[in-house]
Amino acid sequence: MATAAVRMFRRLEGLFCVYKPSGVHWKLVRDSIETNLLKGLNAAPFQPLPQEVRFLANTSSFSEAPKGVTLCATSVPVLSKHPLVSGPEFQHIRVGVGHRLDAFSSGVLVLAVGNGNKVLNDLYKTRITRDYTLQCEFGTATHGFSHTDRVVERSTYSHITRDKLDRVLAMLQGANQKALLMYSNVDMRSQEAYEMAVQGLLGPEGKSVPILTGLRCIHFELPKFTLEAQCLNETQKYLRKVVHEIGLELRSTAVCKGVRRTRDGPFMLQDALIHHHWNAADVMQAIQKYHSSKNKKNFSQSQIKKQGLQMSDVTKTASQQNETKEETTAADS
Repeated sequence: MATAAVRMFRRLEGLFCVYKPSGVHWKLVRDSIETNLLKGLNAAPFQPLPQEVRFLANTSSFSEAPKGVTLCATSVPVLSKHPLVSGPEFQHIRVGVGHRLDAFSSGVLVLAVGNGNKVLNDLYKTRITRDYTLQCEFGTATHGFSHTDRVVERSTYSHITRDKLDRVLAMLQGANQKALLMYSNVDMRSQEAYEMAVQGLLGPEGKSVPILTGLRCIHFELPKFTLEAQCLNETQKYLRKVVHEIGLELRSTAVCKGVRRTRDGPFMLQDALIHHHWNAADVMQAIQKYHSSKNKKNFSQSQIKKQGLQMSDVTKTASQQNETKEETTAADS
């Protein structure tokens, strides 16, 4: 019979996401969550100790028979099974990390527990995109494209307008769309390419260069501006370099002052657990919520496919009836 801790661990296996704050390494986030999950598992009530039969000396017989010892069968607990003797039931659990964030970035970080690590690997093979919000500022260029690095250049920015920035962003997005088609390894004139594009499955096979699938400005107030980007196979350093190149295209300089991930595949910012909720109970609830949403999505997709098959059958039957009518009319004439 499984213990309460084992049953609890089975409910913890799956995917969930947390909010990684800026200035904290992702390994520290993972280790903190792993420690909290171990505390929660080992705090589960343990089963009563098993009993064993032992022959113990009967102390009441010493006064009656001093020259002999009387033994009696007694049921006693097996102390070797006690947690204070055997140690905690769970001493290590595997917590996997999805697409990582560097120390100076914040936002959604996907994690997996137990068998969820296999699901996590399968998820990232489906060409999922990620959304980022970039806080940027014109007028400065740094050595490593981050505001914390050494400043190498300062420039003016009063000539920059929102229209000029939008044109540069459109140019970059167009170049990345061409790269997306080039790395997809599908003939763009085929029916397969059309169907993949309709379903949103058109993308690079395996690893490729970072690709921006969307880029737009959501706030502009010189010298500061905010970008929203959708990416494939990106790194945070690549996004900072893109901001630097935008500044150069506008005959100025720009630096990225903050990178925040707002979506990682199906995981949104509102689903992320903040630091105060990195415990076993809240993680279990988040995993169950992801499972339920995934089941609903699979059910809706199966219903759409079923309706599509029914419509195709109806269309086929109608076309057959029309052909039969045409043949009958031709025979009568």
